Amino acid sequence: MFRTGLGYDIHKLDYDRDLIIGGIKIPYEKGLVGHSDADVLIHAIIDAMFGALALGDIGTHFPDTDDEYKNISSILLLKRAMNLINDEGYTINNIDCNIIVQEPKMKPYIPKMRETLAQALMIDINLISIKAKTNENMDAAGEKKAIEAQAVVTLRKDT
Repeated sequence: MFRTGLGYDIHKLDYDRDLIIGGIKIPYEKGLVGHSDADVLIHAIIDAMFGALALGDIGTHFPDTDDEYKNISSILLLKRAMNLINDEGYTINNIDCNIIVQEPKMKPYIPKMRETLAQALMIDINLISIKAKTNENMDAAGEKKAIEAQAVVTLRKDT
């Protein structure tokens, strides 16, 4: 049996924050604002994982009102989410993602993101697709005020 979930996230850019996307630090003058490390890509993936099994969303499991998650690495949250998915008897069949960002350019960092995510999820790197898009200078992402991410995750029931 297969189950598919859709995830989305957006975080505002600001100074005095590290830019962490896909579990890696990207050199840039601004970073994403959030309770955790604000890794917009991982948050979208987690929401897609939970959505595939109707388990709620990232805020249900890792609320931003809980100090346990203050500045936590989203890689740790991803590993915890994967444990919940495995506990339900599922594994990841594939992940497809978009990062919507005007700058910095993501292309040089995508291979390392894929590697980092594959290691965290303990899956083959070829099961993870990450693409980067701009919004052609339109809306918050296009105006360099925010970064967005979308993810689709298909889970496979272990038999």
